[in-house]
Amino acid sequence: MRTLTTILATLALLSTTALAQPKAKGNAGNGGQAKVKVYDFSGDTIEGDLIKPEGTTVDARDFAKHSSLIKIRKDFIAEILKSAEDL
Repeated sequence: MRTLTTILATLALLSTTALAQPKAKGNAGNGGQAKVKVYDFSGDTIEGDLIKPEGTTVDARDFAKHSSLIKIRKDFIAEILKSAEDL
């Protein structure tokens, strides 16, 4: 069963690399140079007011305090010794 799982995992990994597209070698249409775009925002002015909510802030309620879900067992040492005898 372990060898079957290993074979299937190997085939899955090899099939993903076989489906990958080949790596592009630069921009063939531009002679190997990337296009440069320039944005000019110097003529744009934005005017407006800061909008804030009106009223008082509401605090979130406190979360309830819960007791621990971990229960410490007192009889666990006897079980550990019993399992050590089985080895």
